[in-house]
Amino acid sequence: MFNLFAMSKGPLKRRLFYPLLSLLVALGLCLGSTQSAPAFSWFDLLRPAIQAIQLSNMSDKQEVALGEQINQQVKEEVKLYRDRRVNAYVNQIGQRLARESSRPPTKEYKYTFQVVDDDNINAFATMGGFVYVHTGLLKAADNEAQLASVLAHEIGHITQRHAIKQMRQMAIALGVASAAGLDNNTAVQIGVELALHRPHSRQAEYEADRVGLQMLGSAGYAQSAMIDFMKKLLNGPSPPTVLSTHPGTRDRIQALSDNLNPAFADRGDGLNEADYKANIKPVLR
Repeated sequence: MFNLFAMSKGPLKRRLFYPLLSLLVALGLCLGSTQSAPAFSWFDLLRPAIQAIQLSNMSDKQEVALGEQINQQVKEEVKLYRDRRVNAYVNQIGQRLARESSRPPTKEYKYTFQVVDDDNINAFATMGGFVYVHTGLLKAADNEAQLASVLAHEIGHITQRHAIKQMRQMAIALGVASAAGLDNNTAVQIGVELALHRPHSRQAEYEADRVGLQMLGSAGYAQSAMIDFMKKLLNGPSPPTVLSTHPGTRDRIQALSDNLNPAFADRGDGLNEADYKANIKPVLR
């Protein structure tokens, strides 16, 4: 496990950090080399600021390149489900949603939806447009709209760049910055850790819910499905992974309900259970 408190090095740095960060941005400083002082190193003091700025300015091309490397590592940690029909079905739903997102697919930025052969009810995403959904979640969903609500939530994490923000925070906490930027191998390791083991913050979950709900409606799906699926999982025998790693489920349901127009909540596609079961039939065997 990473030590998230590794950068606590005294009140002097905390008092000087933000003024120095402002100075760095204003003057466009470029550090080629540094010298150590008896009490602290100026480079060590500025290093987290440099790292944060570089990650904040990551281009789509850089994000995709890093996401592809993270995806390769993730695929070594999980077992992908190989049925082409099911994968094509999930991809079709995901692409329909992604086209309605604030970061629609482009030639440079594409979305990849992959099914993980795992009975745990879970889904996750990483930067660069990579979304993963477990076969256990496919089985748990009652209809296509409920599955779409989960995919929309995960796309919401991508559009809001939550993984990049988490990586920046972890890199600062770990003190793994350098004048050249975050080392590529370290970035991949952090990205895999975030994708597989680290839940998003409460604020990020609320944001992904809000963005996902809007995306769900824009894509023509019944928005009530997002709330229905959360309620179904919450009222089950034990909270599944997709909820246990996402805090404040009841509060999230209430927030979604507050943003939903009851008159239109059930209007839309994806509520036919028989059609859905037919499309995921190989998973149900």
